[in-house]
Amino acid sequence: MQDTESEHIRRIESRFEGCNGDSLFRRSWVPGEARGAIMLVHGFAEHSGRYEDFGKWFAKRGVAVHGFDHRGHGRSPGKRNFVGNFDEFLDDLAAFEAVVRCDSNALPIVIVGHSMGGLISAAYARERKPKVQGLALSGPALLAPDAFSVFQRWMLRVLGAVASGVTVQSAVVPEALSRDPEVGRRYVEDPLVDTRMTAGLATAMIGAAARTQGRAAEIELPLLLQHGAEDPLCPVSCSERFMASRANTSPPSEIHIYPELRHEIFNEPERELVLGDLHAWLMRACGHGGSAE
Repeated sequence: MQDTESEHIRRIESRFEGCNGDSLFRRSWVPGEARGAIMLVHGFAEHSGRYEDFGKWFAKRGVAVHGFDHRGHGRSPGKRNFVGNFDEFLDDLAAFEAVVRCDSNALPIVIVGHSMGGLISAAYARERKPKVQGLALSGPALLAPDAFSVFQRWMLRVLGAVASGVTVQSAVVPEALSRDPEVGRRYVEDPLVDTRMTAGLATAMIGAAARTQGRAAEIELPLLLQHGAEDPLCPVSCSERFMASRANTSPPSEIHIYPELRHEIFNEPERELVLGDLHAWLMRACGHGGSAE
């Protein structure tokens, strides 16, 4: 275990046992006195280390952040960007929740999922019913089945069945992430970022989106959804459709659409506004006030 401290924030790196006995890499940003904790679930092709600024921002405000690298991502083992079954992601998240709960000493916990991590988190909340205080989704990959042609769906099913390990270049390009060119530069130069997509992961994500889209009312948690209006990777219309299925139900839900922002809203020039909205919601979900300071 690696444990460093700066600005009264402990930065911890270690491993935990995911499903199938895999040793998954995790990291945390822990303040001296925490009022709550975030389980951070990152997106496709990236890793938890890209959330350094996110982790420090919340830790400075008394919220511990715990993230991990999905199987096949970052510093965790496995074929890059591949999963045999989407439920492996949910099983890994369940194992991580147990670890975070043990570390958090009865603190209130919320799940924050971005992109593919948003899909994983939404499916997990709907299907596994975790005992947490809330769920926040950032640009979730809730692609509707009608976003793909019949031919594309057929091809992915065939590839997933007979050649699930086949790898192709994904549609992720630096300009899609943020209007801040520095974000794109760091993304391209990051040796732990791998933007290739396997057929197995693509089919798993499509299947998970199909069983999750339109079923937000089945998530028994306070729900926040944040999305950039100009997101070219995960259309904002899919998030709006998802939240519409939540209308007139409880617990409470909020959706924030940010004009001009692209896919990585936590890395846009307006990040302070976005993080402030998330922090205020988190404090309410955890039973505290809504101030970001």
